[in-house]
Amino acid sequence: MVLRSAILVHKQALPGADQALPGRDSPMPVPETHCVNGQPLQPPFPAGCEELLLGMGCFWGAERRLWQQPGVRVTAAGYAGGITPNPTYDEVCSGLTGHTEVVRVVFDPRETSLEALLRVFWEAHDPTQGMRQGNDIGTQYRSAIYCTTAAQLARAQASAAAYAAALADAGYGPLTTEIRQDVPFYYAEAYHQQYLAKNPGGYCGLRGTGVCLPE
Repeated sequence: MVLRSAILVHKQALPGADQALPGRDSPMPVPETHCVNGQPLQPPFPAGCEELLLGMGCFWGAERRLWQQPGVRVTAAGYAGGITPNPTYDEVCSGLTGHTEVVRVVFDPRETSLEALLRVFWEAHDPTQGMRQGNDIGTQYRSAIYCTTAAQLARAQASAAAYAAALADAGYGPLTTEIRQDVPFYYAEAYHQQYLAKNPGGYCGLRGTGVCLPE
């Protein structure tokens, strides 16, 4: 029991630069196209599109929820927010990279909005749980929004403030979502990409709070 507790504590604390794994220079090889919609999985993306990174626990269910949204052109599973360059899944799960599991979302703002996607984000998971989502425990399951522009960042922060107030009214604790700009994205292994399209009966850990984002 003492050993198990020590492991859990370790996996819920972000590593420092002197603790992080070294990683590698070579990016993870991934398929050329998205297996659901056939769009290129890597840049360049369609003209006029925006992108952001969303972390809401295990990326399998999160990616499926996001590729189903109107106006979303491309999704990809990956790692972000940490130190180790081009990490592997096992390295991320060790807690020694600092990354969280994220979905890269490329969307057309003429067909949807950042606010619409943030509503899906907030309502599909519990952003008050810190380094976990339900039974998935570890730094790689923390809630995160990584923006690509200052305008996105301001709008994400406003959305977070609105949802934090709604959660507090419902009796939840404070938001633990990490919100930052210009965070590097590293692709996850090929088998993680669109995992639930290839494995329809696979694990999906998405569990919302039941609290809606105010209009």
